[in-house]
Amino acid sequence: MLSGCIKALGPGLLESVYKACFVKELEKAGLRYQTELRVPVIWEGTILETEYRLDVLVEELIVVELKSIENIMPVHMSQLLTYMKLIEKPKGLLINFYCVNIFKEGQKSLVNEYFAALPKN
Repeated sequence: MLSGCIKALGPGLLESVYKACFVKELEKAGLRYQTELRVPVIWEGTILETEYRLDVLVEELIVVELKSIENIMPVHMSQLLTYMKLIEKPKGLLINFYCVNIFKEGQKSLVNEYFAALPKN
């Protein structure tokens, strides 16, 4: 799925291009997804008027944050973990398309406390 985007397009394009390709690959695989899902931020019982939007939510379980940047920084992983916490999802995938080998250096998989609560089967 990911390699198809990189092989066809090459590294160095804008995130929006890779996102369009990634979504097409999800469709071909028959996976359900949502894009630009608004993430509510609740503080002291009040929903704050913010424009936090996660890139892709796959099968109501996996939060996918797409990047096309030179280096993945700790703040990017923190961003993904925060999205996962705010919408109570167990798994996250940070994908950086700005690399030569996406499987070696271009992705990070994260889980949180909701992952432990998933059924074992």
